[in-house]
Amino acid sequence: MSKENYRRLGDYIREVDVRNRDLEVKELLGINIGKYFMPSVANVVGTDLSNYKIVYKNQFACNLMHVGRDEKIPIAILDDFESAIVSPAYFTFEISDYDVLLPQYLMMWFRKPEFDREAWFYTDGDVRGGMSKSALLDMSLPVPPIEQQRKIVAEYEAVSRKIRLNERMITRLEETAQTLYRKMFVDGIDKENLPEGWRMGTLGEITEMNTDNISSKDSLKEIKYFDSSSVTQNIFDKYQLFNTLIDEIPSRAKRKVKYNDIIYSTVRPNLRHYGILKDKKDVENVVVSTAFAVIRSCHSDISNELLYLMLTDERNTEHLQGIAEMSKATYPAVTPEDIMSLKVFIPKESTDLNNTNRILKYCFDFIYLKHQENVRLQKFQSLFLSNLGQ
Repeated sequence: MSKENYRRLGDYIREVDVRNRDLEVKELLGINIGKYFMPSVANVVGTDLSNYKIVYKNQFACNLMHVGRDEKIPIAILDDFESAIVSPAYFTFEISDYDVLLPQYLMMWFRKPEFDREAWFYTDGDVRGGMSKSALLDMSLPVPPIEQQRKIVAEYEAVSRKIRLNERMITRLEETAQTLYRKMFVDGIDKENLPEGWRMGTLGEITEMNTDNISSKDSLKEIKYFDSSSVTQNIFDKYQLFNTLIDEIPSRAKRKVKYNDIIYSTVRPNLRHYGILKDKKDVENVVVSTAFAVIRSCHSDISNELLYLMLTDERNTEHLQGIAEMSKATYPAVTPEDIMSLKVFIPKESTDLNNTNRILKYCFDFIYLKHQENVRLQKFQSLFLSNLGQ
């Protein structure tokens, strides 16, 4: 679409300013830089919420105060609630005529990286990196015929629904894996009430760790992980430990990784940088730095998936975090010995855990496939948005 067909945003939207005078609306939301509403993290104890702004379904809110700092406009459409309240400092608005511009189409435009880049240029004159309301209203966008907008929105939302469906499936699979683990190794089990032949031992008795250290100068592949701003709360797909990125890395001590190995960061364990390598493609030359421990099971009845759940049990996670906080290293860290000394319940050899291991492997493998599918779908969405208006 040519620039001649671009129109001023302010000609299609109008400000709304409805206050929560009667305190009828209780849902307080903020906006993240991913452009979604989220539960507010503000401490509002003792705060008069009657001055907060009400946003209704299909209305928008945005925070113009830190655009220069974040290089994005935190802006979102309310679609999960009929109404909510937001900070009185937010700019709240709605579309003037739904027969001319669809709210969902406008939100797609707000998600384009080009929109944020253009908005960033308007912040140069503000020492706080803020953007003025008038500058936002003066920004422009293409407004195709309403039928074309409906088609664009339908295609985009079909992909979004598939992503959400995959996320729900991932959550159910996680819950299944955790339920199986807790039933076998947590609920109703203690030192005085162990199944016959079971005993209390250490993780080191049932694992191999860091057995493939190398120091060659070969050009290998190194696993990378997302930074903390990209982390989801998913216990299985937090980090891109499932994927390998082709990268020449400096000559230093490295550890080779095999398919299905557990990879656990010994630095800043509170960030929970861990996962299982589930990518089967070209894994023979994959390495991690020595900041990661590479762990695999050596117990005949404990799969790596089950071992992963034992290692990342909340009790063990909290124990390692406590050790890290007391460490004298530059960054809070644990040693491989700390990990190997974790207390765990060890089943006797030949315990029939085959069914449990089989189900856990299915859960982990399917989570990986759904995670990878979402990565591809999100890339498609990004490409879709990049082509919007062209």
